[in-house]
Amino acid sequence: MKGGIFGVLCSALLYAVEAACAPNPEAITNVPGFKPNKWVAKTWEGSKYACKCHPGDYCWPKQSQWDSLNSTVGGNLRVNLPPGAPCYNTFQGPLGNINTYNAAQCAAVAAGFPNEQFQIELPTAGLWTYFTNDTCRPTTNPTGSCTLGYYPVLYITAKTVAHIQAGINFARNNNLRLIIRNTGHDFLGRSVGWGSLVINTHSFKSISTTNSWNGPGYNGPAITVGAGVQAFEALARLNSLTPPRIMVTGECATVGVAGGLVQGGGHGPLTNFYGFLADTAVQFKVITADGKIQTANANTNSDLFWALKGGGPAAFAVITEATYKTFADTPSAGINLDINPSTNTNPALYWEAVRKFHSYSTHFVDNGLYVYYEIGPVPNTLHVHPIVGVNKTLAQLQAVVKPLFDDLDALGVGYTTSSKTFGTFYDLYNAMFEIEMAGNSALTGGWTIGRQDVVNNHTAIINAFQTVMNAGSFIVGHMWSAGHRLPRSEWSNSAINPRFRNVVDKLITIVPVSGDAPLAAKAEAQNRLTNIVDGSLRAAAPNGASYINEADPFQPDWQNAFWGTNYQRLLQIRRKYDPEGVFYAVSTPGTERWEQIETGTRLCVKL
Repeated sequence: MKGGIFGVLCSALLYAVEAACAPNPEAITNVPGFKPNKWVAKTWEGSKYACKCHPGDYCWPKQSQWDSLNSTVGGNLRVNLPPGAPCYNTFQGPLGNINTYNAAQCAAVAAGFPNEQFQIELPTAGLWTYFTNDTCRPTTNPTGSCTLGYYPVLYITAKTVAHIQAGINFARNNNLRLIIRNTGHDFLGRSVGWGSLVINTHSFKSISTTNSWNGPGYNGPAITVGAGVQAFEALARLNSLTPPRIMVTGECATVGVAGGLVQGGGHGPLTNFYGFLADTAVQFKVITADGKIQTANANTNSDLFWALKGGGPAAFAVITEATYKTFADTPSAGINLDINPSTNTNPALYWEAVRKFHSYSTHFVDNGLYVYYEIGPVPNTLHVHPIVGVNKTLAQLQAVVKPLFDDLDALGVGYTTSSKTFGTFYDLYNAMFEIEMAGNSALTGGWTIGRQDVVNNHTAIINAFQTVMNAGSFIVGHMWSAGHRLPRSEWSNSAINPRFRNVVDKLITIVPVSGDAPLAAKAEAQNRLTNIVDGSLRAAAPNGASYINEADPFQPDWQNAFWGTNYQRLLQIRRKYDPEGVFYAVSTPGTERWEQIETGTRLCVKL
């Protein structure tokens, strides 16, 4: 599916737009806080803006410029088509119309659309579709309308570091909206964007390991991965070693490990032991906004190194290669637990069971356990898959969780459970974590619960859980403690919000809503997420924080919620390494002035 109509050579379409690119009175060059460049003046809802260059603007690059870029990147520049385009007779794109119907490709897209890896292998797909505007989903009606929505306009399938440099330089010199994409595994719409140019880094699949990495700040076993490497690939390589080793990754095996994950922090089943993925990083090779190749570690560009470790995705540089500490793999055990309408029909009893379960969060993490659970979306459902005991026998794990099961038995609530032991954590990871689905449309929020919140305010937390469910949302929880075994002396070595070190539960909240819903319905869903769903959690857990990769980017005081006392330092580093605003991701350091106006399309600076 990488070929066919999923990429159209630029020369086929771009000329039609060039005719519209005559000199325009909207042209401006000087915007306070930025170097002189080509900007488009716009007024929206009574405010004035300076916008990046989009198709049809006077400053949109000419055909000859695109041709030159295409030559520079080895012919890997393509016009983007949305994944569902093969199911429609005609794709009506911003650069022209194309006949796109292909029955075989349509069937493949329809079958693959819910599959994460299928969508990852597409050049510009967003795995969750709300922020694409959902204007070209797979269909059985080929006469329907297929437009680009908020998918990018063009993309570069980068094969070399020089290709990434060329794309960055082109976007900077022409003031285009630029997006860096590896897997598209993103809840906040940062892998897509109206009128944008994408640099796809997924082909950077190099992996190397060593028992004796020797560099600034660390001597020991390490793994070095290219920008396109996913968790399952890195873990498989480490497991092939003798003896096998592991690294910190997310619980989802398809996530890339050298991009947005580490720049957001990167939590997972090993966080109790080693902190975030960011805490294990020892070096990055990057390309900064000026197009230069740089090394960032504890000695070289140490401020950038710190910022890249949890300071925000797509904010400081493009990581082309990352090196992380690795650790000995160990035997592990896991337990599953389910309470649902088939085992319990009493809602009051169900919520008392949830209260009992969650009251053990501090007990679980203090004993080194990781717990992944879901409350909903089906009412009266608690799905705990799994409770993980790394470096524990099944008997040891069962001893830790026995008080919970004793309480559930005393309540008389029905449940089902299963358990298993494994020779390595890697084997448990592959066997017990469930496969996630792609292609759904929803708004994502979230909050974390601090240790003191559980101790002092647990009844209010469970009441907030009920508010979340009653508001048409549901919860995905992750019990871990990023400060459990990571030495306190290392806590400040990354840009992670310091409040995360006292967190015992990290929540994702999800509000289903169609990407092509009416604007009023979208506004209502956003208000419900920000002020009711997440608002109830913020009120119940004031010692919590918000995790930038799985949260509501439009929440109040996002700077403090995401980075706390680290924000001002991150802001200064952002201004140092990207003074021209080449990189953009919503609600990352330095983006206060940026807005997507005209119903979420044009990316602009408010004047």
